[in-house]
Amino acid sequence: MRCGSKSFLVEMEVKGEKQTKSVTARTPVDARKTIREEYGAEAQIISVVEEKR
Repeated sequence: MRCGSKSFLVEMEVKGEKQTKSVTARTPVDARKTIREEYGAEAQIISVVEEKR
């Protein structure tokens, strides 16, 4: 975990099914980058929202 990181909820569609995943990142852009690294180009990212605790 890096300094200044937050938790984001990423809603995405992978292989025709919608998924919601929690990602720890500094910015929404970093959260998108993390998802793309994990799932590749096949993941369609629908939304990225900061998770409220």
